[in-house]
Parts: sequence; structure tokens; C-alpha cells
Amino acid sequence: MDLELTGKSVFISGSTAGIGFGVARTFLKEGATVYLNGRTESSVAKAMAKLKASFPDGIVYGIAADFSDGESVRSLLRQLPDIDILINNVGTYSAQSFFETTDADWQQQYEVNVMSGVRLARHLLPKMMEKNWGRILFVSSECATLVPADLIAYSASKAALLAVSRGLAQLTKGSGVTVNAVIPGSTMTEGAEQFLAHFAQKENKTVQEAEIHFFEETRTASLLQRFASVAEIANGIVYFSSPLAAATNGAAIKLEGGSTGGIL
Repeated sequence: MDLELTGKSVFISGSTAGIGFGVARTFLKEGATVYLNGRTESSVAKAMAKLKASFPDGIVYGIAADFSDGESVRSLLRQLPDIDILINNVGTYSAQSFFETTDADWQQQYEVNVMSGVRLARHLLPKMMEKNWGRILFVSSECATLVPADLIAYSASKAALLAVSRGLAQLTKGSGVTVNAVIPGSTMTEGAEQFLAHFAQKENKTVQEAEIHFFEETRTASLLQRFASVAEIANGIVYFSSPLAAATNGAAIKLEGGSTGGIL
């Protein structure tokens, strides 16, 4: 299926690894011009090299920025050209007890997870409205509603993205611009692979047994009963960024394998 993305420009925050990198790959497959982002110049350079090796004819740029640092973000905004599609993907978390989570931990997660998208959207949405076309997607998480006990601050930040996304969508009424949030579930990123390997070693299990245990004991509500691949999540994100998804606006789109339950 042609997603009509050839020639469209996309900026993906936090895209040197994981879901963000997978999204970048998928956009390049569809002919879009991709702007990568990571915290350091070296991480951006490595990711760009990988993409150029896979897509020698693809157009890919990189801008390093640390979303926990205000001046770094202001520098990023000065460098950003006209962008058709914004994917707010960057995120950080701290897995710990609520009582051990400090104010600084809360503030850092809100600064990176929430304010990154707020600042980027504030910069880019007016330009999209002027052109009467654009896409903004916020990458939330199943944790926004599942709220694991050791991820309360992270979960709160991901829930906040749903409100920001819906609010911004209301500003696009009657235009060709859409704003949506996607809700990925447990995904086999590099971080998930490390988690499973560590757990498998600790419990004297195979990695496959560790994955089964995770869904039997922790993510019990999942209907998928496995980790989604990065490509599966990226495919959904790229589709809802495309002209073909014009009728979807103000939505919280579940890509979580049924883990959050309900009919909506």
C-alpha cells in the first residue's frame, strides 16, 4: 500500500534506537525525508550510518538534543526546518518505589516525556495550520492506564500526553492537520531484550521462558501474550501519520495487544 508519504518531512524525537528508530526506518521505506534525534552527536551519527546503509537513496538528517536541557531544546528548534510530520517519541523513566521517587525524578520525567512534545508542537503546529496539512503523533504507553506500582511517575507523564494530544487536536478543527496519540504495549526494544536476558539469567530460565513468565505473571491482561515487534508498532505509527489516515483526529490509538482492556 502506498501511504503517500514520498517527499513528506518528518522529525522523530528519541529516534536513535527502539521504537523511534523503527519508525524512522519505516518512513524511509515510504520515501519520506527523516530527521533523526538523539541526546548525543555520536548516537545520532551511528543511527544515521545504519539507516544510510539500509537506504542508500534515502534522505536522512540528524539533530542532537537533550530534552532535559532547555538550551539544547532551544538550539534544536532553531535548527528545525519546515516539518510535515512530528512524532513525539522521546521518553525516559525511573523504575522505583513511589516513596523513593524524588521531586527531581518527577520533574525530569515530565520535562522529557511531556514538555518535549509540548515545545515541539508549539513550534510546529502553527506552521502546519498555515499550510493546512500536518500530522502530530504523541507516543504514550499502556502504562498510562495500567500504572505499574514502580512506574507511577512515568505512567502519569504518559497519561498527560493523552490530554495534551486531545487538546491540540481540538485546535485543528476543520483543517487538514491531525493530532493523535498512540498507545504501544510491551515492545521488543533493546531495553526489553536486556530486561528479559537479565531476568532469564537471574531465574535460570531461557529468554523464551522469561517472556512467557512476564505475560503469565505481570502483563496478564495482554491478549497478544507476547512482546510486539518494533516493526509492528512502527507500522501503525507511520500509517496514522499518513494522508490515508485523514479521518483520524483527536484519538488515542491502541497498539498494545489488548492489555488495557475495555471496548474503547
